Parts: sequence; structure tokens; C-alpha cells
Amino acid sequence: MSETVLELSGVCKTYPISQGMFRPKATLTAVNGVSLKVERGEVFALVGESGSGKSTIARMLLGLTPPSAGEILISGVPIAKTNRRKVARRIQPVFQDPYSSLNPRKTIADLIALPLVVHKIGDHAERQSRISHMLDVVGLPKRLIDATPDQLSGGQRQRVAIARALVMRPEVLICDEPTSALDVSVQAQILNLLLDLKNEFGLTYFFISHNLAVIEHIADRVAVMYLGRVVEERRRAGLFEDACHPYTQALLESVLTPDPSLGLPENGLGGSFPNPISPPSGCAFHPRCARAESRCKVDSPPPREIADGFASCLLLNR
Repeated sequence: MSETVLELSGVCKTYPISQGMFRPKATLTAVNGVSLKVERGEVFALVGESGSGKSTIARMLLGLTPPSAGEILISGVPIAKTNRRKVARRIQPVFQDPYSSLNPRKTIADLIALPLVVHKIGDHAERQSRISHMLDVVGLPKRLIDATPDQLSGGQRQRVAIARALVMRPEVLICDEPTSALDVSVQAQILNLLLDLKNEFGLTYFFISHNLAVIEHIADRVAVMYLGRVVEERRRAGLFEDACHPYTQALLESVLTPDPSLGLPENGLGGSFPNPISPPSGCAFHPRCARAESRCKVDSPPPREIADGFASCLLLNR
């Protein structure tokens, strides 16, 4: 029987936004009633356009910002009632830009050892042993142990970031666009490394990306976000073979093909991304949906169960 490691239940996150000296503050809803379950040992992927709320969810899962409503659970225990240090021992991040997430004045040894120092784990000898082991694990030569981040390539920096995240042996890695700042050839190396480490350490991944090719390569289950809501959640195969929500279909149609004769893809997304301070009524996607009907402007679609997950669309059975 599968075990739920992370669970979001009706999670919302809002921010007050200033509109000027003489106007009242507006409310930006970054995450709007999201409920998800991440099972132990799986790669759960979250996809969507910039501004859809993906990184906000990542920050809430890491305990960096509290939800405005709803609850986040770690193995059934509310994160709000869990000590921050305990959360950090169980969940670690791998960020998008490895250079900005690594202190340029620290050596690679210092960077990898930092979580051990903060959490007072081991003496100097034990920490050095763990650092050496983690360099082997992520495929970095030991001669780099006294190097600084500016002496490394982008792929090497991301390997250092992964080593730092794994040095305390966490259960879950929150990977927020971990390959988007890298060259395509290096992206493949880092993705394959992450998959190898998942099997070696028994990890669970919460993987955030806007790159559907990456998601298709690595994910077990996929949730698609639009304007703060999850509009479709499916097994990877089902989603890529037969997407149900018009937004998911548009994302899949926008993927570039290596065949130059096909030209640039048409994604069918009409209009621009809506203003999150003043979202559309009814289905938030209706202004950009080619299939939208009059009721889509009024009624907010509830999630509808399908064979391997759910999708939120009033036209699902039509």
C-alpha cells in the first residue's frame, strides 16, 4: 500500500498588493484551493506557465512561507506544527539557478557541509567523510573540493547544489526548475543523475517545470496549474497520450518539434495570461479557450474524476 509523504489540502496563498497611495490594497491569489497528494518514492511533477503558482507551492512545502488557508501535511503531520529544523531534515530544495543559490565566497566543501554545520550533525572528520562521499555520488572529482562556484561550470554547480541537498539524507527533494538554466546536453545529464539518485537513496521528488519534455522524461504523475488552480492531474502516460483539459492540450501542442519542416507550433491559446489580481469569472481559462461556451464565463468547473486522475472542465464529457 502506498504511503502519502506530502499532502496539500485546500491550500490557498494570497498577498496584499499596493495600488497607489489613494487606492485600497488589492489581493493577489497566487494559489487557490489546491489539494494534492505525493506518494513515497514517486516523481510528482507540477507544470504550468510562469505566474501559475508553482514556485509559491514549493516555498510553502519548504516551510518558507505559510499558507493563507488550508493545510500542508508531512506524513500526516501538519507542517505548521512541525519544527522548522525537522522539516529541513526531511525536505530539501534544489533551485533553478545553481550560481545564485551557492555562496560565491565559499568552497565546495563548505557549501556541501553547511547543512551539517547548521544542524550540528557529526564532527569534523565525519563531515569530511560525508562531503567526500557526496562528491562521488554526484559525479564530481575530489580535486574540486577547495574550488569556489565561479570555477565550476553550470552543470557542476548544480551537482554541488544536489550534493548539498542530499548530505543530510532527506526523504523529499523539491526541485524547482532544476535544469532550466543549463545547456540542453547538460540538462539530460542532470535529469539522469536525479533519476539514479532517486533509486539509490529512495527519494521522493516534487518536480516543478514548464518544460514538458523534461516532465515526460522524469515524472510518474503530473499536475497542471493555471492561475493558482490545478486544472488536471493524471498519470504521465495518460496525460501525454490523451490530455483532457483544453489548457493541457494547448501546452502539449506548444512543444517544439525537431522537424524543421513543421515550423513553429500553434498552441491555440487566445489572448494573454490574465491578471491574477482580477481573474476572470467562471472558468479562469475561458478567455483563452477556443472551445469556451457561455456557461464557462459563469460557472466555475469542479474537478471531475477520470480513470487515472481528474480534470476541471465543464466540457469534459462533450
